[in-house]
Amino acid sequence: MPRMGYDMSESNDNMKLIDQVQEAQLKEEPVEAKPIEEIPEVPEKAAKKKKSMPVPAKKTTIGGQALIEGVMMVGPSRTCMAVRKGDGTIHVEEIKQSEKTSYFDKVPFIRGCIRFYKMLVTGTGALMKAADISEEGKPEENKEGEKRSRLDEFADRHFNAMMTISAIVGILLSVGLFILAPRLIVEIVVKFIPESVRDFAWFNAVTSVIEGLLRLLIFLLYMIFASKLKDIKRVWRYHGAEHKTIACYEAGLPLTVENVLKQSRFHPRCGTSFMFNVIAISIIIYTVIGIFTGTQPAWVNIAIRLVAIPVICAISYEVLRFVGRHDRNGFCRLMSKPGLWLQKFTTAEPDAPIVEVAIASMQAVIPENKEDDNW
Repeated sequence: MPRMGYDMSESNDNMKLIDQVQEAQLKEEPVEAKPIEEIPEVPEKAAKKKKSMPVPAKKTTIGGQALIEGVMMVGPSRTCMAVRKGDGTIHVEEIKQSEKTSYFDKVPFIRGCIRFYKMLVTGTGALMKAADISEEGKPEENKEGEKRSRLDEFADRHFNAMMTISAIVGILLSVGLFILAPRLIVEIVVKFIPESVRDFAWFNAVTSVIEGLLRLLIFLLYMIFASKLKDIKRVWRYHGAEHKTIACYEAGLPLTVENVLKQSRFHPRCGTSFMFNVIAISIIIYTVIGIFTGTQPAWVNIAIRLVAIPVICAISYEVLRFVGRHDRNGFCRLMSKPGLWLQKFTTAEPDAPIVEVAIASMQAVIPENKEDDNW
């Protein structure tokens, strides 16, 4: 994709274009953007010196997700995505969501699992659609030799089904890598330990702790490896822009490129923090279960871990909400630090064109009543 530069004198023009998106009521129309001159990226070390974690003027329920060349924002009443197309224009589109809400959507410890699954399905669909939109408008010579496969054509005809299947596959891969794999490794090692040692009451609790530490190690290695990939690194920059835009909005500042770039790319209520909560809480829960169940066959231990996954996700979501609601409390701020540290691997400093995309997505979901999105 040809890189587009940025001219600070044209910032106001670009912001007017964002307003035009909302006036058009998000009818999936591309927004024409003027060519922009390139500016250098913000050096990461310099960014760290400038940015801190100030207490926001408000806490919003608006959240988001980085996409391929875009950002999806989820507001209280609508969900929208903005994607930079191959010709440099910004495409803004509303993602239709079911307006039906059940009683369980608001029940503590149940709502977490429901929202996690809905977000995963919506996010997967947005990723797939953003990948296609980002290719639109590219020079024809860049498309030579590209042919659509039968799978691509099938996905176009059955997009909702493919979106759900992709989300389910993603869940299965995550469960296999971060939940089952550590336990299987422990089960293999345990076979080489004398039976006299395995009969001790504390043995299963110790193996559960070792399993949890191994799970954390696999997660960290996965994050570090992903952050080194060039294509993923660009997605992380959009992730950083998403955080900065939300922080700017929470600070009560106008959503301009200049204001957004000044914000921190680390946010305490990020999905990365949720993933760390899942890992940490799984160590506690599986250890407690191990104390009560004692030594069990491998298939029983694996079954226990599968059954406990919804419970762990539910608790993790409530912990994230509690910490986010009480972020002025010293203990809660301490609890949020591991998740903020992990965001060093899942976010990167964005440039102005990337921030423009995040602002376009954010502007499209801000409610008319400012109280509707209070945390």
